[in-house]
Amino acid sequence: MTRSPEPPPAHVRAAFGARDAEPELIDGGPAWRCGDATIRPAPRPAEATWIAKTLDGLDVPNLRIGRPLRSTDGRYVVGGWSATKFLSGRAEARHDEVIAIAQRLHQATAGLPRPRFLDARTDVFAVADRTAWGEEDVPLEAELGGRLFELLRDAQKPITLQAQVVHGDLFGNVLFAGNAPPAVIDFTAYWRPPEWAAAVVAVDAVAWGGADAGLFQRWSHLDEWPQALVRATLFRLAVHALHPLSTARSFAGLERAAHHVTELL
Repeated sequence: MTRSPEPPPAHVRAAFGARDAEPELIDGGPAWRCGDATIRPAPRPAEATWIAKTLDGLDVPNLRIGRPLRSTDGRYVVGGWSATKFLSGRAEARHDEVIAIAQRLHQATAGLPRPRFLDARTDVFAVADRTAWGEEDVPLEAELGGRLFELLRDAQKPITLQAQVVHGDLFGNVLFAGNAPPAVIDFTAYWRPPEWAAAVVAVDAVAWGGADAGLFQRWSHLDEWPQALVRATLFRLAVHALHPLSTARSFAGLERAAHHVTELL
């Protein structure tokens, strides 16, 4: 049985100005709403601090950003937790809008230097990313994505897209709230082309978000789009094959998305 996430302890809530707030789990976690703050685990302090400093100075027109909160003594991370201002809204199946938001967001992050913490990441997503780009070689569970990964890898062609800091997990992390500007929550940093980040949104949307395959064609004007989709699909296949919670049911959607990608090649 999966254990329920633990709320931020009292001293963490107090440090971020939410001493008396009752923690409320957001969409199954791991983030918690505590009054006007969203407090989430920060197991990698260097990465959490980099994200906080980056988001603090990021300005994207017509986009709400989860601004970081400092603790009472000026820290971004306290006891393995970080905090941002709470943003209202919910994720919706507005997939084309999310890709358009990705374009605007990554125009704003284009000049950021490559974060040093990326080389030290060893989580499933980081390993899958490096595997998809041929920078690492790990065994992949055949029935959960590994076999299809091997087949699709042969469809790769050289690309000239330029890497930069991107948010590599925007699907489900863009919130809509009435007439308010959309909001971007979290920031999962990767050093990859912005076209790849847009392609990850598209693959996720077709695989698990109910989007039709026409989403792929609607963004075909992006540079080297078919190859961006190939690499995004390889990334998700590697994640699925490596992740301990993956199932045959969740693979079905990804398999369908991969099929539609191959039709564009």
